[in-house]
Amino acid sequence: MPTRTDAPLCAGVELGGTKCICVLGTGPEDIRAEVRVETRAPAGTLAALARTVSQWCAGHPVRALGIASFGPADLDPRSAHYGSLVGTPKPGWDAIPIVAAFRPLGIPIGFDTDVNAAALAEGQWGGARGLDAFAYVTVGTGIGAGSVVGGHSLRGLSHGEAGHMRIARLAGDTWPGSCPFHGDCAEGLASGPAIQARTGMPAATLPAEHPAWDAVAHALGGLFHNLVLATVPERILVGGGVVAHQPQLLPRVRTALVRSLNGYAHGARIARAPEQFLCPPQLGERAGSLGAIALAQRTLR
Repeated sequence: MPTRTDAPLCAGVELGGTKCICVLGTGPEDIRAEVRVETRAPAGTLAALARTVSQWCAGHPVRALGIASFGPADLDPRSAHYGSLVGTPKPGWDAIPIVAAFRPLGIPIGFDTDVNAAALAEGQWGGARGLDAFAYVTVGTGIGAGSVVGGHSLRGLSHGEAGHMRIARLAGDTWPGSCPFHGDCAEGLASGPAIQARTGMPAATLPAEHPAWDAVAHALGGLFHNLVLATVPERILVGGGVVAHQPQLLPRVRTALVRSLNGYAHGARIARAPEQFLCPPQLGERAGSLGAIALAQRTLR
C-alpha cells in the first residue's frame, strides 16, 4: 500500500497530444487513482477529463487541480487568453480554453506546459532535488525543454521553446531538417519524426551504428550548449522516447556537449563528470502526471 503523507490531496491532468492522464494523489508514493483518456476532439476530451476530476472531488477532499499541457500555451494570468493553447500544431486545438473547462469544479487550478511541470516534479521528487537551477528536456515526437530557476519555471513573454533553437550544423550535413517552421532547428534535426524523415526508419529501430546518429548527437549537444550558457543549469535531465529506446545516444550527446563547450566557462566543470550533468530523469514516464500534482500543490502555497 502506498504511504500516506501530510501533503495536500490534489488532482492532476497531463494533457498530451495522443493521450491524457488524470491522477489523484499527493506524490509518487501516494497515487490513489489514475485514468487515461485518448486525446480526440477538444470538447469531448476536456469533458471526459473534467468529469473524472469532478467524480474524485465528490468522493475525496481534493484541494486543487494541476494541468500540465502540450503547447504552445498562454501562461500569462493577465492575458484574456490565459489557460488556452496558442498556435499549437495539434489540429482543432488552437485557441481552445483548457483551464476554463475545469473552472466549474470550484477549486484552485495551476496551469503550465507539460515539460515545465515535469521539470518541477523532478525538482520536488526526482533527479533534481536540492538543486536551484536545472532543466528537463524530452526528445520524442518533439523536443521540449522546461527550465527551473529558484524553484520557478522560467516564463516571460511566454514559456520557453528551446527545442526550436537554431544550432550549428554538423560539418558536411546538408539535410534540410523537418521542422515546418524552422527547418533545421534542434527539433527539426533530432526529434523522432526528424530521424524517421531523414533515414526512413523509426528512431526506436534505427541501428546504433547508423551515421544519422552523428548528426542527432551533434544537434542535441548544440542545444544543451545553448542551455548551459543561457540558463546555467546545475543539471539537465534528458527523457523522451528517442533517448529511452537508444541507450547509446545519451553518452554520445555528453561527448558532443563537452566538445562543443570546449572548456569555456562551465565547460571544464561539466567535462569532469558529464554523466552527472546530463542524466536520465528519475521519475521516468511519470514525470508529466506527477508534475500536474506538483502544479496543484503550488497553487496552495
